[in-house]
Amino acid sequence: MLPAHRRLHLGIALAILIGSPAASSAQATGLTPQDHARRANEFLKANQPAKAIPEFSALVAAQPENVDAQANLGVLLYFQARHSEAEPHLRKAVQLHPNLPKIQALLGLCEYRLANLTAARTDLLASVSKLTDAKFRKDAGLALIEIETALGNLSEAAVTVDQLRTQSPQDPQILYAAYRIHNDLAGESLLSLSLAAPQSGQMQQAIAHELERIRDLSGAIASFRKAIAADPNLPGIHFELAEALHSSDSQSDRAASEQEYALSLEKNPREVQAAVRLGDLHADRGDLDGAATLYQRALTQQPGNADASIGLARVFSERNDNEKALPLLQQVIAADPTNMLAHFRLSALYRKMHRPEDARRELAEYQKYKAIKDGLRQVYASMRIESPHHAADDTTTDAAPRKVSN
Repeated sequence: MLPAHRRLHLGIALAILIGSPAASSAQATGLTPQDHARRANEFLKANQPAKAIPEFSALVAAQPENVDAQANLGVLLYFQARHSEAEPHLRKAVQLHPNLPKIQALLGLCEYRLANLTAARTDLLASVSKLTDAKFRKDAGLALIEIETALGNLSEAAVTVDQLRTQSPQDPQILYAAYRIHNDLAGESLLSLSLAAPQSGQMQQAIAHELERIRDLSGAIASFRKAIAADPNLPGIHFELAEALHSSDSQSDRAASEQEYALSLEKNPREVQAAVRLGDLHADRGDLDGAATLYQRALTQQPGNADASIGLARVFSERNDNEKALPLLQQVIAADPTNMLAHFRLSALYRKMHRPEDARRELAEYQKYKAIKDGLRQVYASMRIESPHHAADDTTTDAAPRKVSN
């Protein structure tokens, strides 16, 4: 299960409270509705919400159709953890004025606290996307995700968490929720696949990816081969096998990767990354013309492909055509300033061009991002799983990085 929904802060409660209630009739106590409204607002300004509750209660008794009074009373009761008392007032306010997303979201949270998940889901679905306060939207959205998960609606939970990530891409709570939801979805899909088609090529393909994830590369290679035996025409299967082979420590596996990259490109001429990888292999053995042809083919199909641009820059650099290599690397870094290999290659190129200050700057950038990547690799190593951004970082040669497909 996802982490329990946290209580909202009083600051959000006060932000939710809406304008001063209007009034028109007197009560037997001798205080008019206007008096109760005035006293309630004075208590709120004095930061004494508990004392404001009786005043709003009296106002609601006198004016049941007063939407402001119903909403304010519901909000204050909610933040006093009196959820069963708050719920009818919040619901009445929404019934009187349906276009109150803050109040409807709070109603949903109240219903969630009362374990009325179906009603809570309805109200939160209707209101979360309309909330403008980032913290309140996040708390309401995370509660909705918990509800969807509890009800088994993983696909709907994924929609909500992806919306939250768009709005707050660096928030760790949201990122963790996204991890859990998508992990659960992957597990559910794998289980369904194993029940529906346990002997299929797709099942072996999925097994291979799981084995890659836990760094059992030899097992992954065996499963990719079983997938090909079951269905040689599985989309992308030869490229995935080639990537696994090329990432192996075995020289024979790495040598076998070229045939699989070629098969991938033969079956799908628009498999850009297969062309790039073949270009890398040609460059590694000094066939610069063959490498250039493959890199240019990839860039024709996918302009701006970083791996192809870096590879072609390498070809130009080895031909001492530095002026052609330079803009290719600069374009890669402009598009992705974190591209570690591009910084390293650009540093080396600047040294060749006798631009030491530029070379030092790019080397410093390379070292910065390498340190970050090494830290991430240690985290994933501690979990005994493959880093999603795994790549060989052997910068002692001009070899292009090898990547494991996920």
